[in-house]
Amino acid sequence: MAAVHHRYATVRGQELFYREAGPADAPAIVLLHGFPTSSFMFRELIPALADRYHVIAPDHLGFGLSAAPPADEFTYTFDALTELTAGLLDHLGVTRYALYVQDYGAPIGWRLALADPSAVTAIVTQNGNGYDAGFVPAFWKPVWEYHREQTPETEAGVRGALTLEAIRWQYLTGVEDESLVSPDTWHHDFAAVSRPGNDAIQLALFADYATNPPLYPALHEYLRRHRPPVLAVWGEGDEIFGPDGARAFAEDVPDAEIHLLDGGHFLLESAGDEVAALIRDFLARRVTS
Repeated sequence: MAAVHHRYATVRGQELFYREAGPADAPAIVLLHGFPTSSFMFRELIPALADRYHVIAPDHLGFGLSAAPPADEFTYTFDALTELTAGLLDHLGVTRYALYVQDYGAPIGWRLALADPSAVTAIVTQNGNGYDAGFVPAFWKPVWEYHREQTPETEAGVRGALTLEAIRWQYLTGVEDESLVSPDTWHHDFAAVSRPGNDAIQLALFADYATNPPLYPALHEYLRRHRPPVLAVWGEGDEIFGPDGARAFAEDVPDAEIHLLDGGHFLLESAGDEVAALIRDFLARRVTS
């Protein structure tokens, strides 16, 4: 099994943690995690890809083992997280890479692709939304309300997502056999978002999330114009980003490969081997060949 290195880099004055594995001269794939987790979600996928690929999985600022400056000292936006990710890749000398995006990783990945289309060799989206069709209204209604107006009432509506039970729900909803998902996952994430001051970081990103759908028309134009190879591998039972979000990629990339699997938002926890096999096959045919 490939060795996975656990490293830190200072980017624009901020300390970022990242996991790295595989030959430095191999085709690169960058794994971008979602809320409320970290590169921890890729702990088993990284070695499954690292025999053929240079795998890089950072923790976004405010998540995991990266620094988490207070929200009154750093402006947490998806633009800012993207700039740090781009800075890390520049620090590592990575100029061409495939993207794996999930949840929050998607709007960061889309910004990277729009800023430098020639850098992206392929896109793997695992419940990483890029279309209005993917949003499940019942989940997103409190987020849109909080974006429109930050009041004690709207804040309470999104603070619920930081509870242990809500994080557990994210991991287990849509998973037929819940015993496949380790409880370590939601306890690990809950501990991270429960650190003093981290709630304000998460609230800032909830408020900023509404800046992401306005980027979708530019994303769709990028997909039509540049036609990057796209693999959408989706947990069909996800009640945050529904399966229509996966199907929608075929509207702009007709040869997009779309797989709806039994599972939920964090598909790697219950179908990791199947996802890894799909990615390896996809990249071997569409990138490394």
